Amino acid sequence: MVTLEKMAHLAEECRFDSLGPAAGADMNQDRLLTLGEGTRHDVCASTFSPRDSPLPGICHAFTQDGRCVSLFKTLYTNYCTHQCSYCTNAASCSSKARAFSYTPQELAAITLTLYRSNFIEGLFLSSGAGRDEEIVMEKMVETARLLRQKYAFSGYIHLKVLPGCSRDHIQQAMQLADRVSINLEAASPTHMNEICATKNYESDILQRQRYIRDIKLERSDEQKAILPAGQTTQLVVGAAMETDEDIFKRILYEYREIGVRRAYYSAFSPQRGTPFENRKSQPLWREHRLYQMDWLFRVYLFQPGEIRNAFNENGFLCNADPKMAISRGFMDLPVDPNTAAFQELLRVPGIGPRSAQRIVAFRKRQPIAAKAELAAMGVRIKRASPFLKINGWRDTTLEMWQA
Repeated sequence: MVTLEKMAHLAEECRFDSLGPAAGADMNQDRLLTLGEGTRHDVCASTFSPRDSPLPGICHAFTQDGRCVSLFKTLYTNYCTHQCSYCTNAASCSSKARAFSYTPQELAAITLTLYRSNFIEGLFLSSGAGRDEEIVMEKMVETARLLRQKYAFSGYIHLKVLPGCSRDHIQQAMQLADRVSINLEAASPTHMNEICATKNYESDILQRQRYIRDIKLERSDEQKAILPAGQTTQLVVGAAMETDEDIFKRILYEYREIGVRRAYYSAFSPQRGTPFENRKSQPLWREHRLYQMDWLFRVYLFQPGEIRNAFNENGFLCNADPKMAISRGFMDLPVDPNTAAFQELLRVPGIGPRSAQRIVAFRKRQPIAAKAELAAMGVRIKRASPFLKINGWRDTTLEMWQA
């Protein structure tokens, strides 16, 4: 695993002819550490994991086929005039770290060096707003332009769009990056006002998301695909005291109206020196359950009316599989795996898209006669049994729908 010392050494000793001997000069460890740790609120994969905390500056993301890729994840600058009450980079943070910044040439140099040394496969670039988000966004775009056009960088690039930046800068970013995103942070304008008084939810964030959507649609007929990995977004869970149902309603809008590829959730954790340092931290299981809810809507194609059955009377998810709560609320009778439609199978706890496909394929050859056959197809029998009927038999040792 590459260390901070190794990263700094690589940058300082960069000797690639295309960059020049001074390209990585003054790339000290303090800057790498501060700007790497400054991205703690930006998520590029689910953070619900038992793994140890990753090295600042390096993160791991997962592709749709399950492949793990390493990214150089950093801020362009940690200087920010916004007053997000949960963020250590905000102007309102009393324990704010020393301000650092790269230049486009410096950041392109260390990214390319790490890439050519086979430590990373791409760049995840976020930033504070600086004194002027237009200037910072221009420099972030210039970093991507240097990598793509001057150094023929073929790795993955994810650029964060800064709230309030121009449509022109967004279009330039989309032409260079594989993915762009702008963080929603909150579920509604009211919740945003609770988190940050310096951002306008409608004009600074939602309008920029519409720009991304519209530019991609306008350029869809071009021979070269623009923004192949689409746009994403992220919410901070629990910072503004919103409910899980509030978040779900916003995510429905994001998927249906904005066309985001996917949403990420980051459980609120109070940071020393911020206005929210005394607020209660949110459990990681809440983040995990929101990802499960998201998966049911986005991958399993559950309807919103079904998913709402997973929320309690206060609008929150419980620390239990939401699919189980949905199935108990909507399934009147157990299903027969030999006759149930694909979507019916998906509503059985313990059966996912792959196992449902295997069931449909298997029963074309011969009837399913035993639970062992379902287990061999990947069905989690302990969870699925109360909801299944095989050869006219179903579990009778437990009350209906008990796990």
